[in-house]
This record gives sequence, C-alpha cells and structure tokens, in this order.
Amino acid sequence: MLMSLDYALLDALTAVIRSGSFEKAARQIGVTPSAISQRVKLLEERIGSVLVIRGQPCTATDLGMRLVRHAEEVALLERTLGDDIGGGAVGQRRPTIRIAVNADSLATWFIQAMAAVPDCLFDLVLDDQEHSADWLRRGEVRAAVSGSDAPVQGCDCRPLGELRYIATASPDFMRRWFAEGVTAEGLAQAPALTFNAKDMLQARWIEAQIGETITPPTHWLPSSQAFVDAATVGLGWGLNPEILARDAIRQGRLVPLLANAPYDVPLYWHWSRSVATALQSVNRAVTETARAMLLPV
Repeated sequence: MLMSLDYALLDALTAVIRSGSFEKAARQIGVTPSAISQRVKLLEERIGSVLVIRGQPCTATDLGMRLVRHAEEVALLERTLGDDIGGGAVGQRRPTIRIAVNADSLATWFIQAMAAVPDCLFDLVLDDQEHSADWLRRGEVRAAVSGSDAPVQGCDCRPLGELRYIATASPDFMRRWFAEGVTAEGLAQAPALTFNAKDMLQARWIEAQIGETITPPTHWLPSSQAFVDAATVGLGWGLNPEILARDAIRQGRLVPLLANAPYDVPLYWHWSRSVATALQSVNRAVTETARAMLLPV
C-alpha cells in the first residue's frame, strides 16, 4: 500500500539534514525547535524507521537521505509547474539543487554560474572531476561537473570546455631544484603539491612531459587557492589552473616548470533527466559561463 507523504514533515526533515541541527532548521522554517522535533518524530513514526541520527551535526540514515532527495526533487518540479502556470502559489519555495563539482572548477568559474541563477539554492559536493559523476550514479546529486563523458544512466551530458593547468613553482624553488633543467632525477627529489589521494594531475603531467612514472615527495594540500599560495612561497611545485596562477606568473612570483607544457582537462556537465526541465536555467548558466571561461574542447 502506497503511503501519502506529508510535505510539511518532509520539509522539516530536509531542513534538519541540510542545516545539521534542529535549532537551525527551526530558524530556517520559522517555527520552534520543539515543533521541528515533533514533525521529524511524526514522520519517523509514519515511516516506521529512524530517519535522523541525532548528533553534532545531525545526519540522515540511508532512508532519511532518500526522503530528502525526494523532497528536493519535488521542490524542483514544483518550481517548473509554478513557471508554467504563471508563478502562482505553487513553486514559491526556492529549490535546493545538489551538485557534485571539482574544487578547481569551484575556485575558477563555477561560482559565476551559480550567481546567474539567483532563484535557486545550491548544495555542493566537492570531489575530484574523475569521481564526481559517481555521485550521480548513486542518485545523491542532480547534476555534476565531471572529467568524463561516460554515460550515466538516466542523465544527459554536454561538453563544457577544457580547464588549463600550468605546472608552476617559485623562481627560488626552480633555482634550488631545477638549476640544470627539469629532469626525471630532479622531479624525483623536488617536493610536489598534491590535492588529495585522488589527485593524479602531477603524475600525469610528469608522464606526459618526461615519459616516466615518478612518485615525488609531496605535500598534501586540499585547497585550490592554497595550491597557488604554496607554490608562490616555494613550498613545492604543482599544477595550478591557469586562471588562478595567471597574475602570479605575470608578476614573476611563479614560473612554469617547462615552457609551452600545459595540461588541459576536459570537463563535462551531466544532469538528471527526471528534473531536466527544472534545471534549464542552471544548465544554461553553467554552459554559458564555461564557454566564456574555459578553453573550447
């Protein structure tokens, strides 16, 4: 027997999970924390399962997250319906769109795309561009910026452009580690910068330029801007998005390890067909911003 869902209760659950606490959820919805707690408890009783793991912060159970995703998809569909009927009572809530995006896109161009869609709220999941589409496959996001155009079931895909990276270091770092030029021996000794365990950019650049597989000593630095800052002060060398490193290169605070040796990463936009109509403005903003700021594929 199908259950009729009470969306006031689902809104309370969603607010708790997305804000991380009953108090913040209460302020967001405009009721007391006690009222939020009662709504979540009532929903759990009707569903017959725990939906929220109480803690600091509160998190969702697997079933709770499925209900949150359902509520957010309904909000997106309501937005489309509201537009179709002339912006009536339906669709007045600003929908939250959960998107997986890589950190370098967020640091260089994606925020401008977000700013072009002021009637939406965004919940971003950060992951490497080669893994971001996995969030779509699991149904945990509605769209993703990915480094792969491999099909995702139930989703459409379009190319965005290429994000150019330049292997850079400070002039002092170059004099210390690469005084005789960038060689396999030097790369095996010079400290590199690595974003996280999924970051393969430095290794792939070395292989493309040197023709060898080298694992250099590395600093782990999970921040796009900190990557530039660390290279500037001579902590290590790393591949920085040209957009972020451009000023430092022009000012001489950073220099390329090799001239004319960029590394271009293609990016693709995947989105769920189930909410494709509701995502039209987001798709347009992402595509147009990428076209303006990325290199053509």
